[in-house]
Amino acid sequence: MDSAHFSEGGSALKEDDCCTVPQSKALNVAVIGSGGAAFAAAIRLQEEGAEVTMVERGTTGGTCVNIGCVPSKILISAAHVAYVRSSSPFDGGISAARPTINFSALHAQQQARVDELRKGKYESIVERSPNIRLVHGEARFADDRTIRVKDGNGQEQSLQFDRALISVGASPTVPPVAGLSDTPYWTSTEALATQDLPEHLIVYGGSYIALELAQAFLRLGSRVTMIVRSRVLSRYDHEIGDTIQKVLAEEGMRILSGQQIQRVHHDGHLFTLDTGIEHISGDRLLLATGRTPNTVGLSLENAGVTTNENGAIPVDEFLHTSNPRIYAAGDCTTNPEYVYVAAAAGTRAAMNMLSGNERLDLSVVPGVVFTDPQIATVGLDESAARESGFNVDTRILTLDNVPRALANFDTRGFIKLVADVETGRLLGVQAVASQAGELIQTAALAIRAQMTISDLAGQLFPYLTMVEGLKLAAQTFTKDVKHLSCCAG
Repeated sequence: MDSAHFSEGGSALKEDDCCTVPQSKALNVAVIGSGGAAFAAAIRLQEEGAEVTMVERGTTGGTCVNIGCVPSKILISAAHVAYVRSSSPFDGGISAARPTINFSALHAQQQARVDELRKGKYESIVERSPNIRLVHGEARFADDRTIRVKDGNGQEQSLQFDRALISVGASPTVPPVAGLSDTPYWTSTEALATQDLPEHLIVYGGSYIALELAQAFLRLGSRVTMIVRSRVLSRYDHEIGDTIQKVLAEEGMRILSGQQIQRVHHDGHLFTLDTGIEHISGDRLLLATGRTPNTVGLSLENAGVTTNENGAIPVDEFLHTSNPRIYAAGDCTTNPEYVYVAAAAGTRAAMNMLSGNERLDLSVVPGVVFTDPQIATVGLDESAARESGFNVDTRILTLDNVPRALANFDTRGFIKLVADVETGRLLGVQAVASQAGELIQTAALAIRAQMTISDLAGQLFPYLTMVEGLKLAAQTFTKDVKHLSCCAG
């Protein structure tokens, strides 16, 4: 693509009317990145006649489809199948046998689906959209109207814009551990790309990424040791971390809480880790200690775009950065790191570039951790509700009170409701349960509608579903559900 296409219209802007583009000219927008936020914005912009140039330094589609959500959930699904074939509550009536794992074949199946989705949901959109152009290369801001793009051959071109969207995502954080840089450690990217099943996988971290991948490899046949600097899922209600840690330990995972890796050595075959308490050896080391925004190298200072101490870009509810002509969305910002938040932000940023006034409402954001059982949350947990000044009442319903869980012979987990004493309004829900990710949206809608506990308890829920657990949990505020008949209203 030549720079002439992209610069047309850019020169019409003046410093004192940065948010106005002459009606006779198409809005020219630079989008840095090509993930969920970038494509959501690009699609909306081109529908309104804007000219969009997307700059991508890596693989089209960003993290979610290529090295995040999609491949990880495929791996988790495969691991679940392996687990239930070798062990289930019905082994007394259905014979179980440990399956043979052809890990390279699983990876090929996983990659084929990733390639299919990338083609269908990302690359084909560029191909059939005349107003969206894709440029491959490293982008940096020359000023707040111009980006410079360097391709793989070192050639640079200047691209001018009326508006820009920064949606460059985030990458796994590598902690400063002695000896680590000289070793072939894994991040989630390498773990999801491997074609070989580790014999002994050591996982450093206790976040959702650490838990999901650790359990998947454990169920596929690896021995797994997890080293956690504080506690499992330290940012969640402690009951969640305690529950999932017990589940993983019962499945055979060794979890070392309150320990840090002091030094790493790799002899060409094995990693040896010193935690200051013991030495641990394994053939693979997976780092899952957080993610860092990909803002380094963008020369944001040239465009007047500020970042916080972690490199994330602060944005307001309209997705403006500190420069009103430049927007940001996705994991490179201070917003929650969910792809659906990124996509919603991208769409709203696009609408606001088109003179809209759309807010990104983050008052109710559900989240899911895809362990088994799943972990799902929405709204305020008990601690956050108290810190927000609410007089809080809570109930925890264990799953041995949920008919669907009893029918599944799987009562691991709980559903916890957090309510405001004065109004009875539902403030938050936390669940550890099979299919918790499916029930949490009902909870999100209840919070959005400002339903009370009494409202929730009085709703009709289909019998023998996990979501019925929300109704039962609400009923525990006024009665003992152990004394109710099945599907009691």
